[in-house]
Amino acid sequence: MTNIDKHPTGSFCWIELHTSDQPAAKTFYNSLFGWEAHDNPMGDAGVYTMFRLQGRDAAAGCSLRPDESSQGVPSYWMLYITVDNTDAAVNKAKQLGGKILAPAFDVMDAGRMAVVQDPTGAIFCPWQPNKNNGIGIAHVHGTLCWADLSTPDAKRAATFYSGLFGWQLTADPKDSSGYLHIKNGEHFIGGVPPGLSSKTPPHWLAYFQVDDVDAVASKAKQMGANLYLPPKTMGGVGRFSVIADPQGAVFAIFKSAR
Repeated sequence: MTNIDKHPTGSFCWIELHTSDQPAAKTFYNSLFGWEAHDNPMGDAGVYTMFRLQGRDAAAGCSLRPDESSQGVPSYWMLYITVDNTDAAVNKAKQLGGKILAPAFDVMDAGRMAVVQDPTGAIFCPWQPNKNNGIGIAHVHGTLCWADLSTPDAKRAATFYSGLFGWQLTADPKDSSGYLHIKNGEHFIGGVPPGLSSKTPPHWLAYFQVDDVDAVASKAKQMGANLYLPPKTMGGVGRFSVIADPQGAVFAIFKSAR
């Protein structure tokens, strides 16, 4: 287990579930990952759930907004990325061809955020921390460990993200699949898989570390989830599975081979 007190700029720092059924989602994830749900009333905006592991923040959840529900937006996981200055990140994202879905705003005294769509269509949130740095725990069952960008134009996406966050996106010469690795500073934090189906909208896919991929996938299925990709081994890397929770939010689970 690793406690996190600060996230490096350009790293994934927060993960937030937007769901059509918050009480059911809490039950599902608490059972799957051992999270404890702590609800914070937000007035007209409903309830914001903090998911904690060993007393530290691991993720969060909220209900889909009425406008999202009325437009038929499915439940989804949203990734946040640490920045030094959200307003500057928004301006840079615009210059690089991104679309600003929500301009920079303060989340009380927790931090400052925005909602950005990259030029290929995937959505994420820049986060400038104030009182809240984000996820406080890593390297244990039920914690965010990786993220993949599914995009129809990896080259365009690479230009955007390297320009915005200084990421390096590179292929492993020993890997012929075309998978690009995302490196933030000294750390590999995610990747860009090849060949997005034209039916699938561009998106970020969050991976959670688990102790046993097969057991967790089986349990998720018993609780009403769909396995988009049943447990599969990547040689020398680890075992993973892609799951849609009972409300339709898609995420992946992973156990390293190392």
